[in-house]
Amino acid sequence: MYSTKEPQYNVSLDYLKQHGQEKLGLMLNQAWYDDPRRLTFTFARYKFVSKMLSGCKNVLEAGCGDAFASRIVQQEVENLTVTDFDPLFIDDIQSRMLPQWRFKDCFTHDLINGGPIAGQYDGIYALDVLEHIEPENEKIFLKNLITPLTKDGTLIIGMPSLESQTYASPISKAGHVNCQSMPTLKTTMKNFFHNVYMFSMNDEVLHTGYHKMAHYLFALCCNKK
Repeated sequence: MYSTKEPQYNVSLDYLKQHGQEKLGLMLNQAWYDDPRRLTFTFARYKFVSKMLSGCKNVLEAGCGDAFASRIVQQEVENLTVTDFDPLFIDDIQSRMLPQWRFKDCFTHDLINGGPIAGQYDGIYALDVLEHIEPENEKIFLKNLITPLTKDGTLIIGMPSLESQTYASPISKAGHVNCQSMPTLKTTMKNFFHNVYMFSMNDEVLHTGYHKMAHYLFALCCNKK
């Protein structure tokens, strides 16, 4: 039987024996190979969402991708449901879920062609999704996204800023057809909510500084119209 030199770290071996070696999700696996720093940015974005939605009973993540970082939100809410329009990602998520970290539900859904998601949620978020939605589909996407949101619920949208695209890598820019500046994103979300609060991020740092120097934007929306 092997052991770590400092016995407190034997818990790592216990977890390995009980649960096996966990794998990165498909998207973060690629990021870990190409640019490990991207994982720190991703985790920081999910931590912000987790703190804003802390205590929510039923939360929905739309466009979850591989949902690897979604566990950060799951720590702070009662139930988390994740969905994506790509069945390949959903299959990957389901193959990696452990009993302790099983999402309430995990399924494929197209918010443009498939209509709203059934059920009710007091928190909904979509990170790195809206910039992939063609402008002509934006209204129907957002309408379907917020339909299951309760009247007093909170929506969080996160996306790269329009200004950041000059510096983005080719793989980051691929599929970005709808990046927006902060004023534009706020106007977009004000069509659906009475209250929209804007935040910026540069790397892992959240702030309310000059929006044209922000690489990433958050719109925190409440009081649905």
